Amino acid sequence: MDLSIIIVNYRTYELTKQTINSVIETVIDLDYEIIVVDNASCDGSLEKLIEDFESFNNITFLANKTNDGFAVANNLALKESVGDYVLLLNSDVIVKENTINKSLNFIKNNSNIGILGCKVVLPDGTLDKACRRSFPTFEVSFYRMSGLSKIFPNSKRFNRYNLSYLDENGTYPVDCVVGAFMLIRSNLLKECNGLDESFFMYGEDIDICYRIKQMGYEVYYYGEYEIIHYKGASGKNKKLLYEFHNSMEIFYNKHYKKQDSFLINALTYISIWTLYYLKLLVLSLKTIF
Repeated sequence: MDLSIIIVNYRTYELTKQTINSVIETVIDLDYEIIVVDNASCDGSLEKLIEDFESFNNITFLANKTNDGFAVANNLALKESVGDYVLLLNSDVIVKENTINKSLNFIKNNSNIGILGCKVVLPDGTLDKACRRSFPTFEVSFYRMSGLSKIFPNSKRFNRYNLSYLDENGTYPVDCVVGAFMLIRSNLLKECNGLDESFFMYGEDIDICYRIKQMGYEVYYYGEYEIIHYKGASGKNKKLLYEFHNSMEIFYNKHYKKQDSFLINALTYISIWTLYYLKLLVLSLKTIF
């Protein structure tokens, strides 16, 4: 089989249905399967999706009894997948015409590429900056958090985090792409034992890019084709805010802590959790007012 497409659903019935339909409508002449994993939604969305797509033999539905995170759900589907390539696809995206076919063709024809991401745009047509990034080293993160990346948006030094100085419609190697659309060679993903389940949500996409690059493969941004990402459609709350910043610490501990000095380690932790508490305060004030 050419491709296994994995979609994780968590209380996003309408969006998930829209995502699946966009795949069905745009993928042509491929032997593919869709595996939908429901993360204990308990809102009837899984049952409705099964009913909606019961006539499609290439769509499989799996159910987690508890929500143990995005990585766990993807790994559950990965064990059942049979495609030569795996596409991790968010449940809040619309796939545009030719995106999957062209992306698959590109990675097939470039054996040095382990992971491929496409252009990701928000509903207003602007670029989702997370779709092509550098790894969040202390230096790269400092330039972003200090505001230097905004002051010098075209600087190769100061704006390495979001790579805004590069053509958003271009094709080139990057450190990492976003998990909303991540096309991966199945054998490499399975060799890595899937996504790291230490990450509940956020960070697992950067981590798998890091690990596959360590194996000697390239991560590529393919900006000629795109998806629309309804980012944050599942809502923002204190738990997600915590998980976002916790994922930063997990990634740092896993890949940079040992090589950085004690001072850099301390500054990193202070920065992560100061930012978290500031955002938590803002979120709490918004709730009150």
